[in-house]
Amino acid sequence: MINPALHYPIFGAEIKCPHCRQTIPALTLTDTYLCPRHGAFESDPQTGELVHLQSGRHWRQWQEEWYRQHTHPDGIRFEIHEALDRLYTQGYKATKVIIAHRYQELVSAYLESSTPRHNNATETKVPRLYGLPVSFSPESYDDPRWDIINFSLEKEPGMPTRYPYFRLFE
Repeated sequence: MINPALHYPIFGAEIKCPHCRQTIPALTLTDTYLCPRHGAFESDPQTGELVHLQSGRHWRQWQEEWYRQHTHPDGIRFEIHEALDRLYTQGYKATKVIIAHRYQELVSAYLESSTPRHNNATETKVPRLYGLPVSFSPESYDDPRWDIINFSLEKEPGMPTRYPYFRLFE
């Protein structure tokens, strides 16, 4: 008897669309999933990526969530901006942004730098994004999730004193 799982792409008979999170079916005997709203996504068994055929965007999965793999700094900056807006609407304020180490070269030119308040010449400048301090994750071999996820926000309850996230793409 033939295993029916062999008739589907590597992620199984259905997945959540990375764009709209609607459950979408796999096309049997192909490596493709089809979303009625966003079109075809092709899975790559070699890389474990899902590729949106119309846009060429690549996605990887970590703990049942899809994460877009960025090739341009505006993509990750926009994604961080959206996450900050979601936090704000949920009654939280972000206190720090941790970006995956693999994006350090890509986004470094877009980070603001500020000197700590003490104005001590020996202290290093703190990179910032949307007014928040930025650090980079450890290498992915130290923590494999950073090979897939893009960033993490440290947060605390409360509203920001100044809503700094409006400065999108300065």
